Amino acid sequence: MTKARYAVVGDPIAQSKSPQIHQMFARQTGEQIFYEAIKVESAEFEDFVTSFFAAGGSGLNVTLPHKQAAFDLAERSAERARLAGAANTLFLQDDQLMADNTDGAGLLRDIESNLGLSVQDKSILLLGAGGASRGVLPVLLGAAPESVTLLNRTVAKAQAIAAELDAGSLLKVADYETFSATAFDFIINATSMSLHGQVPPLPLAVIGEQCCCYDMMYGDSETAFLRWARTLGASQLADGLGMLIEQAAESFFLWRRIRPDTQPVLEALREPKQRP
Repeated sequence: MTKARYAVVGDPIAQSKSPQIHQMFARQTGEQIFYEAIKVESAEFEDFVTSFFAAGGSGLNVTLPHKQAAFDLAERSAERARLAGAANTLFLQDDQLMADNTDGAGLLRDIESNLGLSVQDKSILLLGAGGASRGVLPVLLGAAPESVTLLNRTVAKAQAIAAELDAGSLLKVADYETFSATAFDFIINATSMSLHGQVPPLPLAVIGEQCCCYDMMYGDSETAFLRWARTLGASQLADGLGMLIEQAAESFFLWRRIRPDTQPVLEALREPKQRP
């Protein structure tokens, strides 16, 4: 039996656990797939996607730095991708390239189902205004938080996202220089700084009494952002592994129309290292 071909593309990509996750989903559900990680530079992205599907590829996951390019390239898009202006999942639908974004669903499911927390009526500080933030913002705003503050190095980029989403006073924007720090219930790092061992320049006052610090990045050891948060006494820490698995399950469902059980996959991937 010929296996359907899937891949995750990004730059860098060597650290990705997506192939392992999707192969575990395939074994669990009995689906016949082949899934690999492929490094694709920005200048090559459009040609790669076109060639991949022309050669019979079934679906792509898209990570940094290609999420906005993936959305722009698609001929059709799901509402959550349109709201985000970014896509992390591509597949063919009626012979047209379809874009979707499963990041927000994956983040919220990890927070609610795996961590046992709720963002309803909570204050959220979201760091970074790139494709990762764009993917999760619409879902966070739709989960009835008290407020979401989008903090970015340049405020203009954050303001542009806020204008597109038209969330009114629910969504606030700021840059690091003019940011008036208050305590938050959730601080979510959507920057890639942890991949380089760096931490956004945050004032200490942002850590609330029951603050959950969540890094959308993950690694074999605790990220720089989570080490910083632990030092300052954050009550709960989480890296992006749970989100990765949950958004992958959503992509798998879009491609195969079957939803895998994420809990055994999360437990298996957590086992080799200490939880954050």
